[in-house]
Amino acid sequence: MKNITKIALVSCVAGLMSAGVALAETVKVSWAAEPYPPFASPDSSGSWSGWEVEFAAAVCKEAKLDCEITPVAWDGIIPALTSKKIDMIISSMTVTDERLKTIDFSDKYYDARAAIAGPKGTAFDATPEGLSGKVLGVQTSSIHQRYAEKHFGASVSEIKEYQTLDEAQQDLAAGRIDAIQGDSFALNSFLKSTTGECCDLKGYVEKDEAILGHGIGIGLRKGDTALKEQLNAAIKAIRADGTYATITKKYFDFDIYGE
Repeated sequence: MKNITKIALVSCVAGLMSAGVALAETVKVSWAAEPYPPFASPDSSGSWSGWEVEFAAAVCKEAKLDCEITPVAWDGIIPALTSKKIDMIISSMTVTDERLKTIDFSDKYYDARAAIAGPKGTAFDATPEGLSGKVLGVQTSSIHQRYAEKHFGASVSEIKEYQTLDEAQQDLAAGRIDAIQGDSFALNSFLKSTTGECCDLKGYVEKDEAILGHGIGIGLRKGDTALKEQLNAAIKAIRADGTYATITKKYFDFDIYGE
């Protein structure tokens, strides 16, 4: 676990934190230590930027919370929450029935469909038949891993796990795997990059709400009712006053909230 740094010190969101705001309660906020562009990525100096970084700053400001950031490896982020090393997770975590057995969530703050990407010029779709015999890359300990194991496990030749989606994307670009499954927003960001010019979106996977969940929410410990209420009110407020839209337009040219 990395050392805690004040969210107000994240350079890309300094403008969102006005000097006159009286911050009351200190809470420890975490996102995954692994890069997940365009939501959260560190630069060479360790400063983080991205849509979710700016969203976190706006929510903390609106809720009058003194938010301290400590990135945690994705596969340890829920244990860090339940053991009280952190107080909330803002890391593109999908609200699923399985996770709700262990932790609670705020209202959703964005939604995304799961999709499959693969090399240009290779025709296949996001179905078991389309992926038959292929090596499929997924991020470990993710809903995409669970989905692939359930729906594609009998069809693909291998489901290859990666610590980060970025690593899977790099292997796809290098031709070491045949396809990847992930959040369509993150995949589209990759496909618009120089590295991602190799590939295109093959389609969206069939909906399975039991695995793919009910949108993206802020992860919280069960019983943290007051904090949940503060965050829900803050999410609603920044959507109503235009802050959410202003942040979103920097990174996306389409609605990411959904219905």
